[in-house]
Amino acid sequence: MKKTDLIDVIKENVGISKKDAEKALTVALDAIINAVAAGDKVQLTGFGTFEQRQRNARTGVDPRTGNSIDIPASKVPAFKAGKAFKDIVNK
Repeated sequence: MKKTDLIDVIKENVGISKKDAEKALTVALDAIINAVAAGDKVQLTGFGTFEQRQRNARTGVDPRTGNSIDIPASKVPAFKAGKAFKDIVNK
């Protein structure tokens, strides 16, 4: 499913225009992205939790040359599915 498919589902189920459905989805996604970028945790009960995690610095290997390279520490977004979501997927 792509973003446009999700917009169509919202449009049909809520009974709003495609433009309004796209705006609603965009606002919701932007709110989640901005909260996670600020270090906040976003919990959607029954769906899951979006959060920011710290990835430690490590040494990797350049596949083209075989040389060791240092990979710096970074922050990454993470999602953990909620119990209800997992139960539906595992049916």
